[in-house]
Amino acid sequence: MMERRDLFIGAAFAAAIAGLGIAGHLLERSAAAQDRSALQAPRFEVDPLWPKPLPNNWILGQVIGLGIDAQDHVWIVHRADSLTPMEAAADEKPPTATCCSKAPPVLEFDPAGNLVGHWGGPAEGYEWPMSNHGIFIDHKNNVWIGGNGDKDAHVLKFTRNGKLLMQIGRQGKRVGSSDLENFGRVAKVFVDPKTNEAYIADGYQNKRVVVIDADSGKFKRYWGAYGNKPDDTDLGRYDPKAPPAQQFRTPVHCADLSNDGLLYVCDRPNDRIQVFKADGTFVKETFVARNTLGDGSTWDVAFSKDPQQKYLYLADGKNEKVYIIERDTMQILTSFGDGGRQPGQFFAVHSIATDSKGNLYTTETYEGRRLQKFAYKGLAPVTKMDQGTVWPAK
Repeated sequence: MMERRDLFIGAAFAAAIAGLGIAGHLLERSAAAQDRSALQAPRFEVDPLWPKPLPNNWILGQVIGLGIDAQDHVWIVHRADSLTPMEAAADEKPPTATCCSKAPPVLEFDPAGNLVGHWGGPAEGYEWPMSNHGIFIDHKNNVWIGGNGDKDAHVLKFTRNGKLLMQIGRQGKRVGSSDLENFGRVAKVFVDPKTNEAYIADGYQNKRVVVIDADSGKFKRYWGAYGNKPDDTDLGRYDPKAPPAQQFRTPVHCADLSNDGLLYVCDRPNDRIQVFKADGTFVKETFVARNTLGDGSTWDVAFSKDPQQKYLYLADGKNEKVYIIERDTMQILTSFGDGGRQPGQFFAVHSIATDSKGNLYTTETYEGRRLQKFAYKGLAPVTKMDQGTVWPAK
């Protein structure tokens, strides 16, 4: 009897312990869920009616740059020559159809989505890029465009109406990542209004960030990954299991400065963002979708429009997402987007920018070839790590 009673007591005790364990696990899961739901993040919905159709039977090629000016006008630069003769049949000699024609390289849209300006292309007095990449409208209303073709080693600066102000660097003159006069297939430009310095993501051949005077074009400083002196040695293919590379891989795809003076650099094939002070001092790094191979996961960044720029938006053109990141901790809060052709979906989401109202805009390269708007809907609790296609609620 004593043995049976002891056995019963032991079994009951074990069951109680197991029950406590299960209850504890459930409590932990519940607490984690509550902690998750306590997080808030900006919420967006795609605007399927923006922008309005282009005039003149114009169509877009690879949309490779995106910028927003002080009037919330949205600027893009695209690669018209990426269109095939079948797509641009009206441009053939003789035309093979009435539709369509290549749009001018630089297009300007007002907040309602109307096309209000267009220009660009080869002209006397400067070397139009063999393949343009990136567009930025600075605090003086000047327009910057990067050269990204095989021989492009330059950046162009125009008035908003397309008049050349300055060319920095010359086609075919690239020396390497120690060059103080030329670039190496630039990806993006960002101009700091406080210092009038231009930060150049340089780029597809070079492996560095360059800072120049935005008026004179004079080179002021440059650096590579971790603030190291850049090295153009071929690192081979990215291996997510290997120790972090001590140099950038190409392309160095963005270099954007926050209001508090931190520079966010897209080291695209290494699946990471590195953060620096304006003088090139390394601060921290974070990896995103670290097992992404090929094109990499970190294509472009933009900041939320609150004064603290609490959130960082990251375009991932390989996984077809936009990540919403808490900038202070670099924690991914949620993401939206999916692969596809419908509004709110992506094929090679390439560039990203925000207007003064917090609305977010994206462009797509390769066969994506479009511009999209995602309307800001305020802060909302985070209920999903991946929201998928953010279609309008009504």
